[in-house]
Amino acid sequence: MSTAADPTNAPAVPAAGPMAEIEQRVLWLSTAIIDAANRRGDPSGLKVGGHQASSASLVTIMTSLWFEHLQPGDRVSVKPHASPVLHAINYLLGELDASYLPTLRAFGGLQSYPSRSKDPDPVDYSTGSVGIGATAPIWGAVARRYVSSRFGGVSQGRQYSLVGDAELDEGAVWEAILDPMVGELGEVVWIVDLNRQSLDRVVPNIGATRIEGMFAAAGWQVLTVKYGRLLHELFARPGGEALRTRIDTMQNPEYQRLLRCDAGEVRTRLPGDDPGLAELVATLDDETLLAAVRNLGGHDPDALREAFDAIDDSRPTVVLAYTVKGHGLASAGHPQNHGSILDAGQMRELADAVGADVDDPWRRFPAGSAAAELCLATARRLHRDPVEDHPAPALPTDIGRTPTGRATTQAALGRALLDITREAPDAAGRVVTLCPDVSSSTNLGGWVNKVGVWSTAERKDWFDDDPETILHWRERPTGQHLELGIAEGNLVGALGELGATWSRWGQPLLPIGVLYDPFVERALEPWSFGIYAGGQSILVGTPSGVSLAPEGGAHQSVTTPSVGLEQPGCVTYEPAFAIDVEWTLLASLARLGRPNGTSAYLRLSTRPVDQSLAAIPADPAARERRRRQVVAGAYPLRRTESTPDLTIAAAGPLLTEALAAADRLAGQGYAVEVVCVTSPGLLFDAVQARAGRPARPQAEPWVLDSVFPARRAAPMVTLLDGHPHTLAFLAGINRVPATHLGVSRFGQSGDLASVYAHHGLDADAVVGAALDLL
Repeated sequence: MSTAADPTNAPAVPAAGPMAEIEQRVLWLSTAIIDAANRRGDPSGLKVGGHQASSASLVTIMTSLWFEHLQPGDRVSVKPHASPVLHAINYLLGELDASYLPTLRAFGGLQSYPSRSKDPDPVDYSTGSVGIGATAPIWGAVARRYVSSRFGGVSQGRQYSLVGDAELDEGAVWEAILDPMVGELGEVVWIVDLNRQSLDRVVPNIGATRIEGMFAAAGWQVLTVKYGRLLHELFARPGGEALRTRIDTMQNPEYQRLLRCDAGEVRTRLPGDDPGLAELVATLDDETLLAAVRNLGGHDPDALREAFDAIDDSRPTVVLAYTVKGHGLASAGHPQNHGSILDAGQMRELADAVGADVDDPWRRFPAGSAAAELCLATARRLHRDPVEDHPAPALPTDIGRTPTGRATTQAALGRALLDITREAPDAAGRVVTLCPDVSSSTNLGGWVNKVGVWSTAERKDWFDDDPETILHWRERPTGQHLELGIAEGNLVGALGELGATWSRWGQPLLPIGVLYDPFVERALEPWSFGIYAGGQSILVGTPSGVSLAPEGGAHQSVTTPSVGLEQPGCVTYEPAFAIDVEWTLLASLARLGRPNGTSAYLRLSTRPVDQSLAAIPADPAARERRRRQVVAGAYPLRRTESTPDLTIAAAGPLLTEALAAADRLAGQGYAVEVVCVTSPGLLFDAVQARAGRPARPQAEPWVLDSVFPARRAAPMVTLLDGHPHTLAFLAGINRVPATHLGVSRFGQSGDLASVYAHHGLDADAVVGAALDLL
């Protein structure tokens, strides 16, 4: 879309001075980057897109921040649609080659939104999923403080978020702001681009006063930058208070409409029925009048400077900067300017107004000019020395324990963490666990008692001497457990940033987030974005499935096993036995905190299982072979001497039902083999890799021949406490007939046997499915 050219909306003549020159050049470059992308086009006819108006509203703010205020230790999250402004500034600072400027949204070029892992120039935080990039610096501040308190040697600085006002509609934003630990993070600074427009419209009641109150109630310093110098001068004149009241009480759509009016229309609309205001307006020439209605604080360097200088580093700060969406462009203030692109004539007008050249769009400032010298000085000021990389700690592959008795995989996680503190203390010192208020109910109590709870300062445990208190809450800067409120988005936001410290600060951590499996899907999108942004972590969902029988359908996760098949950058395990938990946990930890590392998701259960059913080999070589199979995705738990009549492939706690069904079928004369599947995703990738198709690098095709050899192919029953499609592909390995059992409907409360029978997961269902096949 191109909004009609209108001389009232053409950019004003830039003010004098190198800062003004740079601001105008950033406006031009960011607009031209999007223009070049759309002139390049897509051969398919697909719109390339871009956000010239959203970029323009942040140009003054970002120019002021980079060229006057930022320090080398500061980090900035830039709102997604302003990525061209970031690239323009990086270009002027010598951090981006000109050859990239025409490549926005091209394959291998500048990404549509800031990407720390894919853009060729410096990007502090990946953004693009609204609400997640905004909150990332909060968790980045937590991660930096954690690394500093544990290992030292980390540079200090502010953590800025440049946020669009519409992004404040995201619930994830307020979940983060309200977490108790956030109120202590004085290095966190949010700058809200308050342009009062969303994608579709001018928002009628943006509620700036309400937003101010919500931040203040959370303990934040609130700085509002509403008006620029010109309006403040006019407010001091006769009739000025009437002008202030008129603008303050004006509805957003009415104000935005003024931005699309010529001077004559403004003279009619602005005073309303106020004769005193009409007299003031009559004293202004057309140029001053049009400039006045656009003179908001977010476009006034002096007003921004005053606000930035007033930041209180003892608590988080939000700067509410009033802006005009599309400021300086012909599309300024238009309600549909979100995705609009200036046409050729409008681009030429912009070039003439800011001293650029449409035929040489990437021209730099003349060498030796004041603007060029300011760019060089800023680049020197913001230079970051490379961080010293510390290697990820070595981990054993097998602690050597052989579990006995009855145990749950959930309890095995806590046991394994304690074992690591003894067997690999250096690695254990890098482990950090996180919970959304469920540490005691997910069997992390022993670990928390051992390592303590992390906090910015030591706090007294008033229940330390209470003999009935089992979980001790010892909070100190050296603790290794972070407890957050009941907000899964916060958990995985922190998890992602703790998982990125190896690349940010050179200090690898081994972060493990533990939450109830039914809430994994709520956390999945922000966790996935954290993986995309370079965070490497382990997410543990426990308890899981309908095996949590008494809780009922509301807490019975069904679709989470699909995560392992579908989530990039992640390996998923669903261990059946305690030893499987140990081996998969150690393998997952060993993939963290390094280049080309990967995250993991462990799906655990609270169902007690007889550990003797694991039949762990006593021979060391056979035990190691079993371990490698567990880590690769599956292992044969029961083999038959003769060619099998049937294979039962099961995952997680339902191995008990699989083995019971195999015994019953054997009693009827059938030779039945049982395969324990630990990672459906790795097995699927092994199938893909064996066929020469793209697959995870962790895929091991050899495991298919080891566990599902063609010579032992037989009809198959698959079984898991989740949706049955998760294991359905296994029948295709050897193209055998199969029946797939699992959960495909909401559950209800009940005892375990009743719930399993209801969903067709019990041994009766397995035997029946097998007999139908045989």
